[in-house]
Amino acid sequence: MGKLQSKISFHTSKYRADDPVEETGPVRAVQQHSPVHANAVTCVAALKPDLCVSGGRDKSVAVRSWRSGAVLWRFIGHEREVTKVTCALDSNRIFSASRDKMVMMWELHGTPGPSQHFPGHDLVVTGLAVSPDGSQLCTGSRDNTVCKWDTETGECLGRATISRNLVTHLCWVPGEPYIIQTSEDKTVRVWDSRGLQVAHTFPAKQHIQTCCDVSQDGRYCLSTSSGSAGEGGEATLWDLRQTRSRVCEYKGHFQTTTSCVFLPWGPALAPSIATSSYDSTVKVWDRDTGACLATLCLEGSGPLASLAVCDSSTLLCASFNSGIHVLQMSDGAGLVLEEVAVF
Repeated sequence: MGKLQSKISFHTSKYRADDPVEETGPVRAVQQHSPVHANAVTCVAALKPDLCVSGGRDKSVAVRSWRSGAVLWRFIGHEREVTKVTCALDSNRIFSASRDKMVMMWELHGTPGPSQHFPGHDLVVTGLAVSPDGSQLCTGSRDNTVCKWDTETGECLGRATISRNLVTHLCWVPGEPYIIQTSEDKTVRVWDSRGLQVAHTFPAKQHIQTCCDVSQDGRYCLSTSSGSAGEGGEATLWDLRQTRSRVCEYKGHFQTTTSCVFLPWGPALAPSIATSSYDSTVKVWDRDTGACLATLCLEGSGPLASLAVCDSSTLLCASFNSGIHVLQMSDGAGLVLEEVAVF
């Protein structure tokens, strides 16, 4: 179980909308738990209402309570850095991908080792998505391939290769047979999982597309862009059902935007999204207008790698230098985003 401490920060930059306000007095205490990984945390996903799963450069996959900080399971099996983690809804199964080219399935209440292996990629696996019913898994790699698997048997059900399609992320559309995929070739593709064929390709962006997410109603998808020195780094909202066109862009990060998530309706009055970046900031945006509602700079965290939604007011953010940050949103005179714990 993680050691719990409290720390008062006296030099914290808190932001509301796009106007920075330097606060030099005491702010809300940030609970400090023992680190969940030995070094950089590369990915995080929400598992159950109070649990999260993460992967790191220490080659491990960990399941922890983000409320108490207790480490409940730790899985060791990969030979290199874990790149992606995901899980099936209402399931005890966890999936992890790694630079060792392997994908593994783990059972929370099963044996300590992986319950299934999914070999077949020739390079690092960089995309991982499980079907809503948990029966199928889709993986993508820098080897230009996308594969579909039977999660029970480990059998490869399909394999598709597209030249220069270096996969960066995958996500499954809720209740649909479609999969969204981002790529280093600057495109966002929609795959039909039934035949593992591309059903649609959105117009190419100017920069590498690094991540994607799909709204719960399946109407929209998000993608994020690489960038540096204020060029690129935007997130883009795409219409999946009607015009299949670009709907809105969210500009404000100064470096590569690494993760994007749709937020459930909660403290924010309008439909909202969140993004994280190598510039060490997390931003919350009005989905429809593109306005930045809140920004939080996680000082000393280094590049931010991944976001996960826990509930209507809680986000998890994985960082290279300082573990996993627990962020909370609250609505007063305006939306406020603040850090409440780290592990």
